[in-house]
Amino acid sequence: MIQIPSHSLAVAVMVLDQDNKILLVKGFRRGWEFPGGYVNRGESIKAAAIREVKEESGIDIKLCRTLGVEHDMNRSVSVFVFEGKKEGGKLAASNENDEVGFFSYDDAMNMIQVKNFRDRLFRCIKVKNTPYIIEW
Repeated sequence: MIQIPSHSLAVAVMVLDQDNKILLVKGFRRGWEFPGGYVNRGESIKAAAIREVKEESGIDIKLCRTLGVEHDMNRSVSVFVFEGKKEGGKLAASNENDEVGFFSYDDAMNMIQVKNFRDRLFRCIKVKNTPYIIEW
């Protein structure tokens, strides 16, 4: 019998403002992180990234480049990580988070509590070879 794999596709976006500060959203369960979420059936990856940022932060963005792909083999989830530039909109919390803001790299690293999310920020800012591929 052939088993059809079940796999989820998600996006995360490192959004930079005009001062190169980083957009973070503070979710109810995981704390501070990049805005992002799952790609809907029939939705493009890029459209999902733009939609998730708008829904979670109120910010309109332009996608600049792909930074990497992260694959959690145990959960069978792949995350496409993008860099985006703030184009407009107004910061606003949503039903998915209770705080949003732009922060310096050092502040963001101190605020993010989930190790995978801190590692993601480090890779996006400090790693020169992009796009990267990480599997665990």
